[in-house]
Amino acid sequence: MLAEAAVGEIQPGMLVGLGTGRTARRGVKALAERLRVEGFKVDCIATSEATERLARELELNVVDFALVEEIDYLFDGCDEVDAHLRMLKGSGGAMTRERIIAWASKRRVYMVDGHKVVENLGTNATLSVAVMAFGLASTRASLRAAGLNGVCRRTMDGDLFVTDNGNLILDVPLTPDHSLEELAAHLNDVPGVVDHGLFLGEADEVLVDRGGKIEKMNRSV
Repeated sequence: MLAEAAVGEIQPGMLVGLGTGRTARRGVKALAERLRVEGFKVDCIATSEATERLARELELNVVDFALVEEIDYLFDGCDEVDAHLRMLKGSGGAMTRERIIAWASKRRVYMVDGHKVVENLGTNATLSVAVMAFGLASTRASLRAAGLNGVCRRTMDGDLFVTDNGNLILDVPLTPDHSLEELAAHLNDVPGVVDHGLFLGEADEVLVDRGGKIEKMNRSV
C-alpha cells in the first residue's frame, strides 16, 4: 500500500526518479506493475546501479541522467524522519546520487514505515558520511574534532563498503545535542567529505505506513 501510494501521482510521459534501498525497491516494483496494468509509459532516472539493474529487469525505460536537466517526480525511502521532514539517509550508500537527483526533481516524495518517524534524528540510525579514500585519516581527524566519531562501513564479507562513486562510508552516531543545520554546514566544508546523509530540506512530502493506513506528512509553508 505504501509503495502504491508513492507511485500514484505519476502520470504518462513523466520523467521519474527512482530511489535506492529496500523501501524504494517496493516503489520501483509498484511502478512497473502500474505501467503494466494501465499501459502507459514513463522514463526513469536511477539513483544507484542496483536500482538501475532492478528497473531494467522490470522493463522500465532508464535514461542517462547526464543529459537531463529536470525530473518531474522522485520517490525514495529514508532511514529516519522527524516532524520537520528532516531526514537521515544513506543506509544504502547512495546518498550522493540521491541528493543530486532530489535537487533536480520538481516534486520529491519519501516513504517510511511508522517506526522510522522519530523525535530526534539518530535515535535508531547512524549518520552516513561519504568520504574519499584519499586522505582518509586526515578527514576522520577533522570529523573527530567536531565530535563525530565514525567507523568505516564494511560488507557482510568484511570488506570495506565502496559506493557507486568509489567512496567509503563512515557511520557516525548522532545525539540530540547536535544542531543538524550546523552539522550539515560543517560537513559540507570538510575537504574529503563527498556527501552525508542529512537531508534537511529535500522532502516535499513523506508517506508513513501506520499499520496499513497511509499518513501524509507535508512541509509547513
